[in-house]
Amino acid sequence: MQAVKEKPGSVNAAQRPYTMECTRNIGIAAHIDAGKTTTTERILFYTGLIHRMGDVDDGNTVTDWMEQERERGITITSAATTCYWTQKGDGWPKLALGVPHRINIIDTPGHVDFTAEVERSMRVLDGAVAVFCGVAGVQPQSETVWRQATKYKVPRIAFVNKMDRVGANFENAVAEMRRKLGAYAFPVVLPLGKEDYLRGVIDVISQQALIYDETDDTGMRYAITEIPEEERERAKRALAELIGAVADKDDTVAELVIEDKPVDAVTLKRAIRRLTCNLELVPVLGGSAFKKRGVQPLVDAVIDYLPSPLDVPSAQGQDPTQTDRPVTVPSDDSAQFCSLAFKLWSDPYVGKLVFFRVYSGQLKKGDVIYNPRTRKRERVSRVMMIQADKRIDVESVFAGDIAALVGLKNITTGDTLCCEDFDILLEPPTFPEPVISMAVEPKTKADRDKLSEGLQRLAEEDPTFRCFTNEETGQLIIAGMGELHLEIIRDRLFREFKVEANSGAPQIAYRETVTKPADGEGKFIRQSGGRGQYGHAVIKLEPNQRGKGVEILNEIVGGAIPREYIPAVERGLEEAIGGGVLAGYPMVDLKISIVDGTFHEVDSSELAFKMAGIFALKDAAKKAAAILLEPVMKVEVTTPDEYQGDLLGDLNRRRGKIINIESKNSSTILYAEVPLAELFGYATAIRSLSKGRAAYSMEPFSFEPVPNSITASILDTAKPKAARA
Repeated sequence: MQAVKEKPGSVNAAQRPYTMECTRNIGIAAHIDAGKTTTTERILFYTGLIHRMGDVDDGNTVTDWMEQERERGITITSAATTCYWTQKGDGWPKLALGVPHRINIIDTPGHVDFTAEVERSMRVLDGAVAVFCGVAGVQPQSETVWRQATKYKVPRIAFVNKMDRVGANFENAVAEMRRKLGAYAFPVVLPLGKEDYLRGVIDVISQQALIYDETDDTGMRYAITEIPEEERERAKRALAELIGAVADKDDTVAELVIEDKPVDAVTLKRAIRRLTCNLELVPVLGGSAFKKRGVQPLVDAVIDYLPSPLDVPSAQGQDPTQTDRPVTVPSDDSAQFCSLAFKLWSDPYVGKLVFFRVYSGQLKKGDVIYNPRTRKRERVSRVMMIQADKRIDVESVFAGDIAALVGLKNITTGDTLCCEDFDILLEPPTFPEPVISMAVEPKTKADRDKLSEGLQRLAEEDPTFRCFTNEETGQLIIAGMGELHLEIIRDRLFREFKVEANSGAPQIAYRETVTKPADGEGKFIRQSGGRGQYGHAVIKLEPNQRGKGVEILNEIVGGAIPREYIPAVERGLEEAIGGGVLAGYPMVDLKISIVDGTFHEVDSSELAFKMAGIFALKDAAKKAAAILLEPVMKVEVTTPDEYQGDLLGDLNRRRGKIINIESKNSSTILYAEVPLAELFGYATAIRSLSKGRAAYSMEPFSFEPVPNSITASILDTAKPKAARA
């Protein structure tokens, strides 16, 4: 008799190797060059996953496995890996002493061009370790990843790294977290010493010190001792401050403080865990991943304070047939299967990988899964656990797991994958729009097909990458989040897909809008002997609030335009908005009201009213003082004091608006808002002006009107395109 294949989520599936209580799904996130990848590498070494520590500068780390990452020394794509940790009884109080835990880690990029990798990772994580540089403190991308974690309600702990560097200041970093991020941040582990004298760390809760053996360059040998005399007062103050902060938000600790009873270490840790999981407290630790100081206490803190899948609220979704009806997804192996596909990746050996996070139920090889977006079912042929660039086949995965599937079709980032009986749509991650574009052209006819295939696969992987053909020029355009982003795309086309292609100078994604109200009228009348075409629409065009987008309102009364033709007028308006009126760029922040029109009993058609809508918008926009908007970036430049004047002058030449100048540790930080059009080649310029000693970072900020003098040159460039349109 043939065995019946169980549905995803059936109770009789294989037993899970680690319970959900002993599972942690965490991300390592920070500003570029704060030490995320080095921290991850040390964690993997101390947990026994690797037996030799790699180094970013040597290009041999586990999670930076792409050739482009190793050459540049930066993280480009988020890499998932799994390690195991059992807390040891070394004298410090632990909440899970001797219990093996599995930690799924996602190491995310810090460069703003790859912010989508952080966004989709945060969507599926239960907790995060935010890494800060002990010298620079809270940097611009630190704020961005912090906002992303807050958006998805991800509990986090903070690790102040690089305490061995000259100018490192732990207290300043904590103060900046409170001031710039609004974090309720309090130290639980203090660095013992700093700069060249960083010897270990102090556990604030147990009032003990962990001092590393100076003769051991692996950081494996250390001693738990009394706190040195000169640091005891500092440690006592930190403990009193921590107890006071916890007591303000936790009733159990507050009662002990009010009754003047001692707060024991385990009670305090449990309260910190509750507050951290509820996003009410951020425990802070100090150390140096590069010098191998304080990483083991960081892993202990992940176990002690960050939530398991059971400690976070159950995922919420919608019924696709009734979008106003929320559906709860319980974190339970015996529930029906539900997961979210958060990343796609083209693997040269196994094909398209779909990374997914399981929220409920179980999935086994051979099960059938359902995609509510496409209403299609597919059978699962292979399930894999991911170790950076290595793939390990497994028979089944469980609630709380992060894994990958092979061979699924018609999948996009953000799709829900579930049991067909459990029809649900989970909220997908959201991504910013591309801000920079360039033209690409295959060198030979043979490259044309390979280029098309390569771009299609890269666009599937990366939601912030777009490729399309410009209808007016016939050019193939690629668009992304910055110069480095597009440079990596071109490099991958050459290396992975063996495509030789030329590329043009990057084009700026300008926008158009209007500055005053105007009325517009569009008529489309054609007579050709038989049945003609007749469409007539009148609209009112107004500028909308900045950032509000385009609103189209139907204010027709008395049937001036029959109801069935209103959608055609709206489609015409949308098409005209997409093509702009000044230079062919999409229009934004408009409020359009369809107020009047006429129709013909016989000759009116959807096509005629669509054309009337196009003509009406173009007519109104000509009277509404249309202007160009350009993307403006928020730029932060960190420079030694002696180069401040040169860099300020350069920013002013680039039409930059200086927002603030701040001094910190013998260096100056310039905060400015600069048009993206003026920032091409800035990396080379800043290196030249500062002899390689200054650094900068930027992130999208807003769209602002283009000055009249520059608008003229942009319009001159766009004249041939406008003439063709």
